[in-house]
Amino acid sequence: MIIICLAVRSNQSSMKSIPLLSRIAAAMFDGYALAALTSVATLAMPMAKPQAVLTDMLLSFLVYAGAVIWVFAMRSATRAWIGLAVVAVPLLLAAWSVWS
Repeated sequence: MIIICLAVRSNQSSMKSIPLLSRIAAAMFDGYALAALTSVATLAMPMAKPQAVLTDMLLSFLVYAGAVIWVFAMRSATRAWIGLAVVAVPLLLAAWSVWS
């Protein structure tokens, strides 16, 4: 009986940690992707290449930090993923103009 209660209790605690793990994954991977897209999208701006490189380095740090804060400020992990995806779309379009 005690073993069954412990198994149920550990299963419940592991189910509670899934949103936290999802937020950590969103902060790490999607935050990095947003920072990389920002870095590439900045090269599409009309400025000299050395200035664009410095600007994209600074912006990528701000975007990554902002993405991490955003992920843990949202009420749910789903909203965090959706919010980061919405931000990624215009950055992807701007980066696409640099890639093609």
